[in-house]
Amino acid sequence: MSFPERRLRRTRRTPALRELVAETRPHPSDLVAPLFVREGIDAEVPIDSLPGVSQHTIASLKAEVRRLVNLGVPGVILFGVPEHKDAQGSGAWDPDGIVQVALRELRDDLGDSIVLMADTCLDEYTDHGHCGLLDAEGNVDNDATIELYARAAIAQAEAGADVIAPSGMMDGQIAAIRAALDGSGHQGALILAYAAKYASGLYGPFRDAVDVQIAGGGDRKAYQQDWRNAREAAEEIRLDVAEGADMIMVKPAMPYLDVLVAARAEHDLPLAAYHVSGEYSMIKAAAANGWIDGPAVALETITAIKRAGADFVLTYFAAELAEAIV
Repeated sequence: MSFPERRLRRTRRTPALRELVAETRPHPSDLVAPLFVREGIDAEVPIDSLPGVSQHTIASLKAEVRRLVNLGVPGVILFGVPEHKDAQGSGAWDPDGIVQVALRELRDDLGDSIVLMADTCLDEYTDHGHCGLLDAEGNVDNDATIELYARAAIAQAEAGADVIAPSGMMDGQIAAIRAALDGSGHQGALILAYAAKYASGLYGPFRDAVDVQIAGGGDRKAYQQDWRNAREAAEEIRLDVAEGADMIMVKPAMPYLDVLVAARAEHDLPLAAYHVSGEYSMIKAAAANGWIDGPAVALETITAIKRAGADFVLTYFAAELAEAIV
C-alpha cells in the first residue's frame, strides 16, 4: 500500500537528511548580544537573576565584545548603569556618561568589525525609574521626554553608535530622533525602533541588571503596550515606519510571535525580536533544576523566533548559541 504522507517522514530518517531539508538555520550572524556596562566598579558583577550575565567594567566589556566578534556575532546593544541618577536622567546624554564612554572605547578598539547599538531611554538614569520626565502629577511628560531622547541620540551617535534604539514608547520619538540626528550631521546613524514593546511581566531580571526600581511601586502601562492587544501593535509599527525608522522590533519575543508574523507580512524593513531577560532566565532556571535540556531549548526558541520572521534576535544567549552553532 502506498502512503503519500511517508514522503515527509522519509526526509526525517537521518540527521543528514534532516539537515538537508531544514527550512530555518540560525547562524551567529542572526544574533545581537545585550550587554550591561556599569560605572564605578573595578571588576564585573554577576547578575543573580540572569545566570551567566554580568555588569561589565569598560575593560571586561571590551574583552567580551572581542569574544563575540570572534564568534561571528555582528552586533551588541549597550545598557548603562550609572553611579549617580537624577530626576532628568542626565547620564543618558552626558558625553562622559557610561554608555558614551563605552561606545568610544569599543569603536577605538574594534573599528567597524562590530555593529554598536545603544539603548536610547532614560529609565537606567532616572532616580524614579520611569522612561521619561515626570510632570507635577507624577505622569511621564511625552513631549519633554522626546527632547531628551533626541539629546541622548546625538550623544550616542557622536560617541560611535551605529544604531540608535529608542525603547521608551513615547509618541513621536522616532521623528524627533531622526530630525536631531540629521540636523547634527549624523545622517548615517540608523534607528531601530522598539515599535511594539509590551508592558510585560518578563522584564524583572533586566531591571535587576540596570538597578532600576519604579518609584512608588508603579508601572509603565500608560506608555508601553497593553499585552492583550495585537492590532494596536500593528498601528504602532506603522507609525514608527512612517516617522523614519530604519528597523523595527517586537519585544518580548516568544509570547508575541503572532505580532512578529504580522509585522513580517506587512513590512519589508529589517525586523528584530528581543528575547528578553525573563524568557532567558526561565530557560536557565528550568535547566538548572534538570527539568529541560537548556542548550537545546535555547536553540529551539531562537529558531522559532527566526522562523516567525525575525531577521535578527537580541538575546542573552548570543555567545552561548554562537559557540554551539559554530
